[in-house]
Amino acid sequence: MEKKRALYAGTFDPFTNGHLDIVHRAMKIFDEIIILVAVSPNKKPLLSTEQRVNVLNKLFAHEPKVKVDSWTGLVVEYARQNKVNSIVRGLRPTGDFEIEFQMASMNRKINPDCDTVFLMTSEKLYYISSSLVKEVYLHNGDVTSFVPPLVHEELKKIKE
Repeated sequence: MEKKRALYAGTFDPFTNGHLDIVHRAMKIFDEIIILVAVSPNKKPLLSTEQRVNVLNKLFAHEPKVKVDSWTGLVVEYARQNKVNSIVRGLRPTGDFEIEFQMASMNRKINPDCDTVFLMTSEKLYYISSSLVKEVYLHNGDVTSFVPPLVHEELKKIKE
């Protein structure tokens, strides 16, 4: 039987506990999860692509179901080139649905063999977003409860 593989793509700048929750839950559904660090030309990242990939590789080093990669093009094109038929997306109760539905519809039009699977964000983590964590961090706020410890260590390095 063929492996059930899925992409979980985002800028992950930084990777939060909300992202971690989605990965852990997706691992119960799929045989392999590719965490794809998407490089967006419109965003100014706090952490470089290399830093984000490295910290994710460390974070999931003992998880054989998880692979980490980066990509500068359309996520759905990465899926096509790597024969991945599912894209995992997290949904928060903060207006994500309309944007995510539109993106999933566009992706399906571009690659009809690829479906989007939505996972509802845990009720304990729904308020966390990378942009808010970044904002709190840049204003010297404590983000330790919002990101995995390895990510927090990586963030501290940029202020040194």
